[in-house]
Amino acid sequence: MQHIADFYAEDQIVLHPARVAAGMQALLQDPRHGAVLILSTDGLDFAGYITLGWCFSVEQGGRFALLDELYLAPAARGAGLGRKALALAADWARAQGAAVMRLEVNHHNARAKALYLSCGYADDQRDILTLDLQA
Repeated sequence: MQHIADFYAEDQIVLHPARVAAGMQALLQDPRHGAVLILSTDGLDFAGYITLGWCFSVEQGGRFALLDELYLAPAARGAGLGRKALALAADWARAQGAAVMRLEVNHHNARAKALYLSCGYADDQRDILTLDLQA
C-alpha cells in the first residue's frame, strides 16, 4: 500500500485507503477484473507497478483494456522503463483479446503525457468526469 500512497501523493490523487484496498484485493483475487503487474530491474526488486482493468464502450466496439495505474519508483525513472512498462501492458491487453487500451493522465503531468503520446496513444481531447456514488 505504501507504493500506491507514494504514487497518489506524487500525482496529487486523493487516497481513500479502504476503497483502494478493496479494489486491489478484488483485482488480485479475480483475474476477470484485470491484472497487477509488478515491475523490477536488475538493480531493483521493486521498480514499479501497473494495474489494468476492463471496461465496456459502444464507441470502442465492446470490451477494452484500461491502464488504470502506472507507477515507477523514483530510482527506476529515466532509463526507459516507462516505455517498456507500456509495451508490457499493451502485450498483456492484446493477449487477453483487447483491440483498444485507454489510460488517464492528469493535466499537470506533461512528462507522462509526452511519453504516452510518443508510444502511440492518442489525445482524444476529452476530460474524464467522476461522480462519487458513495458520497
